[in-house]
Amino acid sequence: MSRYRRLNDLLELLAADGQVSVEQTAEALGVSAATVRRDFDDLAGQQMLTRIRGGAVARGITYDLPLRYKTERHPTEKHKIAAVAAAMIRPGQVAGLNGGTTTTEVARALAVRTDLQSGDPLAPALTVVTNALNIAAELAVRQHIKLVVTGGVARPQSYELIGPLAMGVLEQVALDVVILGVDAIGAEAGATAHHEGEAAVNRLMTQRAERVIVAADSSKAGRRAFARICAAGEVDVLVTDAGIDAGQESQLAAAGVRVVIA
Repeated sequence: MSRYRRLNDLLELLAADGQVSVEQTAEALGVSAATVRRDFDDLAGQQMLTRIRGGAVARGITYDLPLRYKTERHPTEKHKIAAVAAAMIRPGQVAGLNGGTTTTEVARALAVRTDLQSGDPLAPALTVVTNALNIAAELAVRQHIKLVVTGGVARPQSYELIGPLAMGVLEQVALDVVILGVDAIGAEAGATAHHEGEAAVNRLMTQRAERVIVAADSSKAGRRAFARICAAGEVDVLVTDAGIDAGQESQLAAAGVRVVIA
C-alpha cells in the first residue's frame, strides 16, 4: 500500500468515526502502531487532524480531502471512466471541466486524442473552459486546445477557482457540454459537492451547457454531500464503473440519467 493510499484510508476512518486510537487504526490498516503514530504526527502538522493521547480526532478538513489524497482512490476505475467521458466530446465543441481527480484524467485523455490534433495553433480543434488550476496546467501547452480559465479564489483542497470572479467569466460563455466531477450523486439528492463555493460554480457550468455529463466512480453513487450542484434530472449522462449498485443505477435511470458503464 502506498503512503498516500494509507493516509487516505486513515483520513476516511477518521471522517467516519470522528476519533480513532492508534491501536484501532493500526489494525484497520494492517500496519504497525509506530507507523500510525508517524502518520498522525504528519497529518497533525498539516492541520488535517488533532492529536490526542493515544489517538487523533477529526478536523473539518477530513471530510473534504485534498486532491493529492483523492488521487489514490479507485485509480483504475477513474482512468477508464475518464477515457469514456472524453470520447463523448466532439471536435469543435466547447467543453467545460470542473476540478477533481476524474476530470483531471478526462483532460489528460483529451490532450492525447489524435482526432483533436489539427497541427494548426490558429485553428484549435477544441475549446476547454475550466476553473481548475491543475487542469489548466495540463492543457496550457496543448496547441490544439483553446484554453479558457476562469478567475477566482483558489481552494487548496481541489485547486478549483471559486467566487464572483469565476462566476463572472462563466456567465459570459456558452458550453456545448460540461463534464463534472462530483463528490456524490443520487436520484433524490442529485449531484452534490462538499463545498458550497465549488457547488455554486459547478451549478453555473451546468446552466451554461447544453449537455451535462457526470464522471464519477461507483463509490459516489447513492450518496450525498453538503451542497447541491444540480438535480438528477438535469444530468444527461453518468459515466461510472461496474461497481455501481443495481438499485442506484435503476433509480438514476428512472430520474432521466443515462448510466454508461466504463
